[in-house]
Amino acid sequence: MISARTVIFAAVAATLVSGLSFADSKNQGYVVDSNFNIVTSPNTGMCWHTSEWTPARAVAQCDPVKTAQVTPAPVAPTPKVAAPVAPAVVVPAKPPMQKIQFSADALFDFDKAVIKPKGKVMLNDLANDLKSVQYEMIMVTGHTDRIGSAEYNQKLSERRAGAVKDYLTGREIPAGKITAVGKGKSDPVTKSDECPGAKSAKVIACLQPDRRVDVDVTETKPAAAAAR
Repeated sequence: MISARTVIFAAVAATLVSGLSFADSKNQGYVVDSNFNIVTSPNTGMCWHTSEWTPARAVAQCDPVKTAQVTPAPVAPTPKVAAPVAPAVVVPAKPPMQKIQFSADALFDFDKAVIKPKGKVMLNDLANDLKSVQYEMIMVTGHTDRIGSAEYNQKLSERRAGAVKDYLTGREIPAGKITAVGKGKSDPVTKSDECPGAKSAKVIACLQPDRRVDVDVTETKPAAAAAR
């Protein structure tokens, strides 16, 4: 159906403009002149639609395409910044324990608790080393082999540990930081089947690793660094 507005515009155009054509292959749907150019109103500048006009034939000159309203993209919310995490509390590690093991045969004669000259040289070196560090405590532990009764070996191990403590104290190592204990033959190094047989030179030599004095030092840091 042709609208009344289209008919009125077409009639006015026919009255005002002579020699005009109403369609061409390029501008179908508009009133055009002999050169197929779209005719516009001299008063308003408007174009005139013909009965063939459809929205699909609209041209920007006469029917500007309406700009679609752009909906702004939603703004992403500002991410919440997580509260700073408190650093984990670091528990200081316990000071390392340094173990020094002396052969009882190097320190003492067999079945004795008197330190030999060779043993004193070894303990002198230990005392000098201890003076160069800060330490919490020194544990001296005496051990014996399995030859003899448990009671006898317990006392022998205690005497040997006490002898080492006394010697270190005489070398200016504080006695209050030294603990001396004996374990007799309760903690052997050799296995039960390694040195079979009764007491003999061969068995005594085989059990030599069991006869020992352990010195455990809980060390902290060099004495020179602590004085700074």
